[in-house]
Amino acid sequence: MADLTLTTFDWIPEMRRGFVRDLRVRWALEEAGLPYRVASVPFGDRKAAHFAHQPFGQVPWLTDGDISIFESGAILLHLGGLSTALMPADPRGRSETMEWVFAALNSVEMASLPWIILKLTGNAGDTPTAKPLIDFLKLRLNRMEPVLAGREWLAGPFSVADILMSDVLRLVGRLDGLTNHPACRDYVARAASRPSFVKAHADQMAHFAAADCKAR
Repeated sequence: MADLTLTTFDWIPEMRRGFVRDLRVRWALEEAGLPYRVASVPFGDRKAAHFAHQPFGQVPWLTDGDISIFESGAILLHLGGLSTALMPADPRGRSETMEWVFAALNSVEMASLPWIILKLTGNAGDTPTAKPLIDFLKLRLNRMEPVLAGREWLAGPFSVADILMSDVLRLVGRLDGLTNHPACRDYVARAASRPSFVKAHADQMAHFAAADCKAR
């Protein structure tokens, strides 16, 4: 295994700290005990080298030797191939993990993001524009509720699928979107109590706090 380098922003506005998606990668790396280092790119002045690694100018990306991977889901699947702490080695376990990875990104996060934008812009009231988006998220959460009520983790042991799904639901919960979904809330709490998450979250917060200190 080559050196693993996680690249994130050098700074981010305070309200977004703790939810930047490099947290998902930090969490996976900590969960698997894989050695890595963190590199930074400017938040405000995004250069051509940034877009060469991440064509949308976002973060994170991971380099593994001469391999460069962007999108948190793709990065986590790559790391899952490096450690059975993140993805089972047997074909059935891998298949179940991967289907829930895509469910987190394509079924749940796709429904949550429009709702989150509405909430953050103060437009999540019961209006003709907002109602279909609110109902879409509720439908997805209503489907997830019995799934999470019946199991500890999505695909047997804890995996990259749980890192993604719990992180998606964590932001929904932060904005009071899980009030009527106790199994979803409990699932997020279980995931966020893992030592690997606690460390990853603290490290991300410290990373951006250090940038504040340098700016003074």
